[in-house]
Formats: sequence, C-alpha cells, structure tokens
Amino acid sequence: MQGDLRDHASLKAACQGVTAMISTVSAMSFSYHPIENNIQKVDQEGSINLIEAAKAASVKHFIYTSFSGQIDLDFPLRNAKREVEKHLKDSGLSCTILRPSCFMEVWLSPAVGFDPANARVQRYGDGTNPISYISCLDVAEFAIACLENPAARNATLELGGPEGISQLAAVRIFEQASGRKFAVQYVLEEVLQSQRDAAADPMQQSFSGLMLCVARGDSIDMKKTLKSFSIKLTSVRDYAKRMVSAS
Repeated sequence: MQGDLRDHASLKAACQGVTAMISTVSAMSFSYHPIENNIQKVDQEGSINLIEAAKAASVKHFIYTSFSGQIDLDFPLRNAKREVEKHLKDSGLSCTILRPSCFMEVWLSPAVGFDPANARVQRYGDGTNPISYISCLDVAEFAIACLENPAARNATLELGGPEGISQLAAVRIFEQASGRKFAVQYVLEEVLQSQRDAAADPMQQSFSGLMLCVARGDSIDMKKTLKSFSIKLTSVRDYAKRMVSAS
C-alpha cells in the first residue's frame, strides 16, 4: 500500500495493519520542488500527518530519522525536523528519534564539493573541527535494531561514526587511499552565513545552514550507545578505500 504525506486519506489507508514504522522522508534535495514538494509540506506537515495516521492506526512503534542535536542553527530544515520531533514525543506513540551526524555518502561526495575522482575538495570553514561522519547504511542498521531493542523505546539517539575527524583529516585519508594529492578550496564561515541570510528559497537557506554546521563541527561520542547496540560502525578510512576501489 502506498501513501502520500500530503494526502491524509492515502496515509490512513497505508497505515492500516502496520505495527511499526520507520520514517526517513525528506524533500531535500533531489525530490525538492519549491511549491509541490518542499520542506514545509513534506518534512514538517507531511511528517506530522504520518505521525497522526500512525497514531490513528495504533502503530506500536514509530522511528523517526532527524539529524544531530548539535546542529542547532536557525534554518528551515532544522526547524522542521525539531518541530516533528516535538510532535512525535507529544503524540503518545512509543517512539525512537535517530539523530545522525553527517552522512559519509553525502558530505564526502561530489554533491557537496568532495570529488575524489578529480582530486578536488571544497571545505567549509577552516576544516579543522571534528565531525563524526557516519554511513547511512549504519543508520539503517540502527533503525532496524530499534524495532526490538528496549533501549530504543522513547529514546533520542545521537548517532556518529567510530571517531570524530576533521574535514582536512578526511581529505588526508582519501589522499592516502588514492595515492593522489587533492586541491583544497575553502569556503569561509562568513560566506556561508551571508549565503544563508541572503537566500530566499528554503532549500538554499537549509543547504547553507547545513554547510555552516559542518564548518563548526559535530563530534559525537558513541561509547554509551554501542553498549546497547551491537553495530560495527564504518570508518572514513573503510569508506575511502571502498570509494577509491570502485572508481
């Protein structure tokens, strides 16, 4: 059964008989449309619609994928995610909120200026603040584990990779894996701040806001969480070797 987050009736039908739900939905960025498929309609209102439909269908557990609690600047995507988190906590549903740090597959990819194939990298800020890059596949493992793990009940889990490393350290890891020297271009925090403040489109505001958060760093200590979840986290080094060998 399929449902559209913007269509209450379709969600009501789609949720019938569902016992657990994992939500990873976002309009950012490939499905984004400024009118029909935007942050307000999908990330905020659509996710709240899904929570209400899940509640009406007596879904036993709802797992919501947000992003790091340390990413707390003012921009549309962050504000929508936090509003949904609050609504879910207040809904009365048994729930888990996953707050992953920066996805390797996004923030160490050409989509945001990290281009190993051409040995060119764009870094945000001075590139020295540590980030707990995490694989989206590891986040998926956490989501599945949360279905049965009592430690996930009504919990908010900050998720990161096995270590906090700087953007520049990530560059060095890719250089070692590829045997090539990368050209590094820096985008200063002031520039990112100006871009966010000047942008009229919520997606552009959010992209600049996220880049500003990356510049300021996002290091997450996973020791306590890994005592409750037996998940082997992917390192940036492992990811770099895999990407280089695939290219």
